[in-house]
Amino acid sequence: MLHIKSLNEGLEIFKALGSDIRVEIVNILISENGLNMNELASRLKITNGALTSHIKKLEDCGIVTVSAEGAGHGNQKLLSVNLDKILIEIQKKGQDGNIFNTDIKVGHFSDYEVYPTCGLASGDKLIGEVDDVRYFSHQDRFDADILWFTKGFVEYQIPNFIPCNHRLDEICFTAELSSEAPGVNNNWPSDIYFYLNGTLLGTWTSPGDFGDVKGVFTPDWWLPTWNQYGMLKVLVINHKGTFIDGNKISDVTIDSLKLSSKSGIKLRLEVPESAEHVGGLTIFGRGFGNYNQDINVKISYSPIED
Repeated sequence: MLHIKSLNEGLEIFKALGSDIRVEIVNILISENGLNMNELASRLKITNGALTSHIKKLEDCGIVTVSAEGAGHGNQKLLSVNLDKILIEIQKKGQDGNIFNTDIKVGHFSDYEVYPTCGLASGDKLIGEVDDVRYFSHQDRFDADILWFTKGFVEYQIPNFIPCNHRLDEICFTAELSSEAPGVNNNWPSDIYFYLNGTLLGTWTSPGDFGDVKGVFTPDWWLPTWNQYGMLKVLVINHKGTFIDGNKISDVTIDSLKLSSKSGIKLRLEVPESAEHVGGLTIFGRGFGNYNQDINVKISYSPIED
């Protein structure tokens, strides 16, 4: 999912999709689950040169991914759609001065219980040994920019610097997530549970552990047989309930959590053994996947009226 936080930020996306032929390209690639350049040019009845210009605009915006096809096709490139959703914020929900914004590195979890397959890595190297749970407590874990496990949980302590005499109106967590399969498997569902201070907010089922193409920011040393990218998920808790990508997943509200400026805030991501789909969890941070970001947290707040 692509999260556009303002109309100005999305201007290049709007330009890329403001063309009938480029919209047709996206629709064809979705229906055919990807095509090479020759096949798509033939479908559209245009030259490869004309198609290249359109594909460049879509690729620059992250809508389409271009990757090398298998042997036997010369220099052909395989085209596929890279996004499942585009979320656009048109109206700001508060002034910038009333939002506390912070990023949390993937390795800065405060508690965990994980089971193999599992591991951690920084942007430069693996941290310890793959499938050795002990390294989740090693001091080098704080350098981790990606982690993965088959079942269990990681929990993060969220900084709370909301001014006194203010109330919390909304908490927004944004993170790139996927399942964790042995190797990779784009069809590997996993039920991921989200908790805040021990209260279950809801669940989201990751469709797979994606490895069909290299992640845009995944480092070159990362093995091609390992998970390459995830899906950007936006988890929001406000006065109306809990939402993922704008879709309501539960009636848990910010009010029912009884949070204040003095409250500790803990976010837990879990794949329990009791889940219907125990397909693991991968969390991608800065330098991995398709979104060059850590776990982002935004807390909106307002004065408490007398």
